[in-house]
Amino acid sequence: MKKNIVFMLINMNVGGTEKALLNMISEIPKSEYDITILMLEKYGGFLNSIPSEVNVEYVKEYCELKEVLNRPPKEVALNLLKRGKICGTIGLLFTQLLSKFLKNRSIFFKYVLKNVPGLKSEYDIAVAYAGPMDFISYFVIHKIKAKKKVQWIHFDVSKIGFNINFAVKIYKYFDRIYVVSDEARKKLIKLAPSTKEKSEVFLNVVSSNIIKKQSLEGEGFRDNYEGHRILTVGRLANEKGQDIAIRVLARLVKEGYKVKWYCLGEGSSRTEYERLIKEYNVQDKFILLGSNPNPYPYMDQCDIYVQPSRYEGYCITLAEARALQKPIITTNFTGAKEQIKNEITGIIVDIQEEQIYFAIKKLLNNPRQSTVFYFNLSKEIFKDINQMEKIYHLV
Repeated sequence: MKKNIVFMLINMNVGGTEKALLNMISEIPKSEYDITILMLEKYGGFLNSIPSEVNVEYVKEYCELKEVLNRPPKEVALNLLKRGKICGTIGLLFTQLLSKFLKNRSIFFKYVLKNVPGLKSEYDIAVAYAGPMDFISYFVIHKIKAKKKVQWIHFDVSKIGFNINFAVKIYKYFDRIYVVSDEARKKLIKLAPSTKEKSEVFLNVVSSNIIKKQSLEGEGFRDNYEGHRILTVGRLANEKGQDIAIRVLARLVKEGYKVKWYCLGEGSSRTEYERLIKEYNVQDKFILLGSNPNPYPYMDQCDIYVQPSRYEGYCITLAEARALQKPIITTNFTGAKEQIKNEITGIIVDIQEEQIYFAIKKLLNNPRQSTVFYFNLSKEIFKDINQMEKIYHLV
């Protein structure tokens, strides 16, 4: 008899968390497991990448709850008043105040979800995959029936808005807590010591065979540029550090280096980055390519891959660049040293403009170093598939 697993996340946006889930699902034997993806909303560039045999469900009520969950309480209350919903306004404000006074976010979530039914099916494993996201953690514990429940942590909890009080209260109900890197797990335990016994490292699954296959699909770069191509893949957001990249490129161009820097991804910082690109006069040198569910042709064709992130949990795009044996420069975010051996398989620098600048100059001036990185990366064997046994053993 097949086992049932449900993974819950926000949507299928083109991002590292969603890519990691698709990679993991591709490794789960469909003859033994029925898989369900439960999303808060039907959205994202990876929707069409979900295998046809995977069940897809949505929290239909989320469209009505989204405003209450994501906007300031006073603003939501004012909108309710304008619509004549006096009781709803009073209930919302009272619950918010009580939740804040008692330092118990669960009170608020219980109120918000009071009219939302739980899932009808019962599962062997239910996973709060978009972690740490408090609402999804609460939903999995209180609205899904499952024999085992798992919390997944994809980020460095010391760098994001991590609600320690809520985590301590809700995480005790999970059977396991998976964290995507050893360093990220240590930071979780430091903030929430009670998670130590339940937590375990679960590296994001990366299929080098799929990456190499998909790198041959699609066109990649189309501008016939003959200089050095630098590539960064990631959401356009402050934590990904593309603003640092713009300033670094301006310095390289000023010194006469024949380079272009391309960014794959979309995000809330696009307008700000477009302003910076114009300010530093690199409109024809720093190219925002937008989002693409298959970044691998670009990765395969670039000369240098740079990850300038301010923080990560386990950077899956870094792992993908490793699989394609690209010369890599990465900032020293959480988990970077678990993927790159400095000066052996890539270069690790501090999260500083100056250090990224000098690292790129080093590779541009010494092409032989890139060849060394390629050779060392080609000898690496991805063993992440063994991580899957941790899931299977839960059943």
